[in-house]
Amino acid sequence: MPAPAPARHPAHDALLTRWADLLTTAREATTEAKTPSPVPYGEDLLTRWAEPQRRYHTTDHLLAVLDRVDELLPHVQAPDPAAVRLAAWFHDAVYLPDRSTNEERSARLAERALTEAAVPAPRTAETVRLVLLTRDHDPAEGDTNGEVLCDADLAVLAGSPEDYGAYAAAVREEYAFVPDDTFREGRANVLRHLLGLSRLFRTPAAHDRWEAPARHNMTTELELLGA
Repeated sequence: MPAPAPARHPAHDALLTRWADLLTTAREATTEAKTPSPVPYGEDLLTRWAEPQRRYHTTDHLLAVLDRVDELLPHVQAPDPAAVRLAAWFHDAVYLPDRSTNEERSARLAERALTEAAVPAPRTAETVRLVLLTRDHDPAEGDTNGEVLCDADLAVLAGSPEDYGAYAAAVREEYAFVPDDTFREGRANVLRHLLGLSRLFRTPAAHDRWEAPARHNMTTELELLGA
């Protein structure tokens, strides 16, 4: 007997509408006589974000990143807001905790899907570039598109102690197959990398709001890991 399908996220329909509006905007004035419906692409993405192996990289994370992008864009001069939002949708669309190529595979998915969906080639290429930036969250100075996406993706680090604790616990659950000592070492390396960045958050609005609490949260976690 097949396993029952997972329950749909409460924001599923709203997210699907949000996706359809974004894809329509991102296509601009296409010269193609007929373009594919946005709905199958959105449904595929939402199915991916709801996969059972996810504990942190879930639909809730997608929704949070999209909301943070919307918060930050009014404060910066991003040259392609549509590409930033598309990259938010695709940045963890492929996610297997035991793989180290999730960003590359997510970028390839974005390239295939957006090309097929009649998004202009320059915007598709920019989306792919932005997805790949989430490997290290270290955009070049002046890369405003990249700064907004990376800041939105890292905003979880600045949550309340309770929210940050829930985030850290969810990350550990995703890596439940990794022995404790190995996980602590790997997690500590990730935290050290982020803490070693001269600025975690590159946009002024995000830096002012989130830099100090994020560094406090990560330093505390690093201490708890015994690193």
